[in-house]
Amino acid sequence: MDNKARVYENIFEMMPSEENPTPLVRINRLNSQAGFPLYAKLEWMNPFGSVKDRAAWALLRDLEERGELRNGRGLVEPTSGNTGISLAAMARAHGYRLLAIVPNKVPHEKKVMLKIAGADLEIVSDELCPAPGLGDGSINLAKTHAKASAHRYVMPNQYENEKNVEVHFKTTGPEIWTQTQGRITHLFTSLGTCGTVTGVGRFLREKNPKIKIIAVQPTEGHDVPGLRNVRQLEVSKLFDPSLIDDILEVDFNLAYTRALELCQNEGLFAGPSSGLILEGALQVAARDRSGFGVMIFPDNIFKYTSNMVKHIPELQPQDAKVIIP
Repeated sequence: MDNKARVYENIFEMMPSEENPTPLVRINRLNSQAGFPLYAKLEWMNPFGSVKDRAAWALLRDLEERGELRNGRGLVEPTSGNTGISLAAMARAHGYRLLAIVPNKVPHEKKVMLKIAGADLEIVSDELCPAPGLGDGSINLAKTHAKASAHRYVMPNQYENEKNVEVHFKTTGPEIWTQTQGRITHLFTSLGTCGTVTGVGRFLREKNPKIKIIAVQPTEGHDVPGLRNVRQLEVSKLFDPSLIDDILEVDFNLAYTRALELCQNEGLFAGPSSGLILEGALQVAARDRSGFGVMIFPDNIFKYTSNMVKHIPELQPQDAKVIIP
């Protein structure tokens, strides 16, 4: 492995670390507060395309180290897309299969990407994100498979597994601290499994207890895959409210318009969750006027084109006109 020359023996050597961090890029045209620079941490630069690469790699390695994937045993996991894509690709590269339990409302592009990554899909009628409800919800169904067919499947369970937190404490947090030379005053992130905000938050607080941890949540009825508001967080055992200084609620429609602005004004092809986080960060920058903000941008726009067209109809290309001479 040679991070300087970018030469690797396999794809897994590209996983991020303090020596090989994902980039930080400053927001220029969209942020008018010169005294409060905002930097985006581009997690789609991970080898499998999202922040979930970190958790998926930690979960897979843990299962291997504990001998849970012997004798042809595979994995089963509920997912709204990104964890499943990362986990499926990594598992297949190691010779394992993944059964992904996916809510029907997840964008078509993500379902296709799961298949491309090598996942077997079981699509269920569930919330946009896997929910902890009764019946055949994604999480309960995955647990049922893991229990009833324990010889075939093991469930990593990203919603309860502390490895999801630990990997961000060991990688994402140190990367941000080193990249900002300790200047960070505000961290902006979303809420999902809460592995990212808890792991990064714990690390940064150990470095500087004054750092503000800001969570940005969408309004009720949102259709941004992977995101939750605090009223939906009973699904996660990883949420630590003592770390959070402020929770900003942002109209979920702004997730899409801000994502488009990032594409067209900053050259950053960020997904809607990044758009939501940007809106929250801009509000805090305008309010506080002084600081140094880092935003976790979870993934890029390419898996959300159908949702983008739904929210911004003018993005729909027009069919070619037939000109009759």
